Amino acid sequence: EGIEYEIARVKRAIKISREQLDEIRKNVLERIGEAEAEIFVAHKMILEDPELIRSVSTMIERDSVNAEKAVSSVLASYEEKILAIDDEYIRERASDFGEIKRRMLDVMGNINVSLQCDKGHCQKGKNRVVVAHELTPSLTVDLDSEFTMGFITEHGGVNSHAAILARAMGIPAVSGLHGIRKFLGCGTEVIVNGDTGEVIINPTEKTKASLVSEEKLKKEEKVPVDPVEGYAVMANISFPDEIADALAEKSEGIGLYRTEFEVMAAGRFFSEDELVEKYLSVASRMSGRMVAFRLFDIGSDKNLPFMEIPEEENPSLGWRGTRLLLGKMDLFNTQARALARVSEGGRVHVMYPMIIDVDQFIKVRDAFMNAVKDIPYGVIKHGIMFEVPSACLVAKELFEVVDFASIGSNDLTQYLFAVDRENDLVSADYDCDKPVFWNLVRSMAAAANE
Repeated sequence: EGIEYEIARVKRAIKISREQLDEIRKNVLERIGEAEAEIFVAHKMILEDPELIRSVSTMIERDSVNAEKAVSSVLASYEEKILAIDDEYIRERASDFGEIKRRMLDVMGNINVSLQCDKGHCQKGKNRVVVAHELTPSLTVDLDSEFTMGFITEHGGVNSHAAILARAMGIPAVSGLHGIRKFLGCGTEVIVNGDTGEVIINPTEKTKASLVSEEKLKKEEKVPVDPVEGYAVMANISFPDEIADALAEKSEGIGLYRTEFEVMAAGRFFSEDELVEKYLSVASRMSGRMVAFRLFDIGSDKNLPFMEIPEEENPSLGWRGTRLLLGKMDLFNTQARALARVSEGGRVHVMYPMIIDVDQFIKVRDAFMNAVKDIPYGVIKHGIMFEVPSACLVAKELFEVVDFASIGSNDLTQYLFAVDRENDLVSADYDCDKPVFWNLVRSMAAAANE
């Protein structure tokens, strides 16, 4: 009877936690945006995984422990397994399991998940910086962006869900400052620079005045320059919500829409209908101006914990970009069909990542058209991103078969100079301001103009 009672408590905690996440998602959708709201869909999917209740129930029956102990142990073990993976992006997803554990324990009456000052001296309504060991997505959403000037955490990284939400809310954040709480007490004056990752404790008047002047210059009204005939200035975006900023800056189109970032933030892939809704909203808001949808650029530094990607010794030279897409045809076909449906209302520019030569481009373009052959579509333009030297060396031949192209300077610099941009030991060599880089760019421009 005791075992059945404890298992029933777990099931009830899962049910209530799911309902709470639905409410949080609705709130985030209204306040921040759809991509950020998807974070809580990922949390709900973990709760809905049958393996969770099986593992917890097994522990209760086998070890005769209560619901709290079983939930805490099982989710902690999941968290530890994720933390042991040698991939920073995946490790930052470990906190999702910690968040779910805390939520379930809270529902079962074990803890009270809230933001509190250690000494109880914080005054609501005053400008403040939140300092914590770690912030979860739901606690981040609870922050009042009107009065919270920033947050600092000892753990977490720039790709954590809490950091993604903070950026979307416009709250400066610096993560990964181990031991910072020892140096900051209630009432300590601090400056948080989310752009540089700097935290200045007890800044001098001179430092404050200097930073105020810099901030004032940033906020001064921008004066648009006269357009130059033959040139269009476009914006790059990672989330649909960034369209507003692009339009405010008089963008003449979207030169790069990094479609994989929404998936990374949500922690799951979207259905075809969901993708149509997202992409259609971007295309319609740009009112006929060009939007280049880059197909999911996954692999290397953008591994996804919810996708089976084999471990590689050198992922930067492995299964990534178009190579990966051609190996994951279900994923490829879903995105292709969604973009084709969006094209019914006008033009769609499809950009293929990490193309290495003409043959690969033709192969992936034909695969795209084969995926959409049984549905109606409008005008579809096929383009590439020049980011692999082998493609740059056959630029003339590629321009004979593509409709448009872009240059991906980050990866191109990495491969051109054989330098890992994430490696501090060789970062000095990661420099696109070298003659050889610009000679290559000029050769591609000449090929495009022929």
